[in-house]
Amino acid sequence: LPAIERAISEGINVNITLLFSVDRHREVIDAYMRGLEQRLADGLPLDRIASVASFFVSRLDSKIDPWLDAADAPPEVRSKAAIANACTAYDAFERAFRGPRWERLAAAGARIQRPLWASTSTKDPRLPDVYYVEALIAPHTVNTLPPATLEAYRDHGRPEVRLPAGLAAAPHQLAALAQHGIDLNQATRELEDEGVQKFADSYHKAIASIEQKATLLVSAP
Repeated sequence: LPAIERAISEGINVNITLLFSVDRHREVIDAYMRGLEQRLADGLPLDRIASVASFFVSRLDSKIDPWLDAADAPPEVRSKAAIANACTAYDAFERAFRGPRWERLAAAGARIQRPLWASTSTKDPRLPDVYYVEALIAPHTVNTLPPATLEAYRDHGRPEVRLPAGLAAAPHQLAALAQHGIDLNQATRELEDEGVQKFADSYHKAIASIEQKATLLVSAP
């Protein structure tokens, strides 16, 4: 979070990724605003600063649905957590980007930090292939789609704002998780830890590969 604030304050556009929990999303929004506030205090322009908060979706259902199956939860509870969680995150976004704090920054030219929906392909073959994409259509959002999901949406997607309906249902759907012994916070913590570890492993492999190739080049006749 301090790195986000500093990067924004120094004029570096940032994609904050691997967001799974609503609380973490709120922290990221706050870090973005603190960075903008520092720039404003330093007399620097805000109008060219851009940022997205990449909130992962379908991975949450992939994590929670097996837990629900193990708890003998009814089928109608399955594959609801991810959309309900994302809708709640969008509500947090809307609440953050209104009011005096944001209005002061917006008056100086600041742009909102847009929610970016990541991991929106369906992992469960029982779900429609555009299940997550269609449910999360809303103003100011970005959606990163794998090619197969993009082609599916081009073929039979129905562009229509649907997220508000999902937000209305979200409290009930999230409460149903707790009723079946599912800890949403545990799920999002595990997903964040797993995601960070995978990114770190990929980074270390890339660095090792570069170092190996550099050694070969240096030792070449």
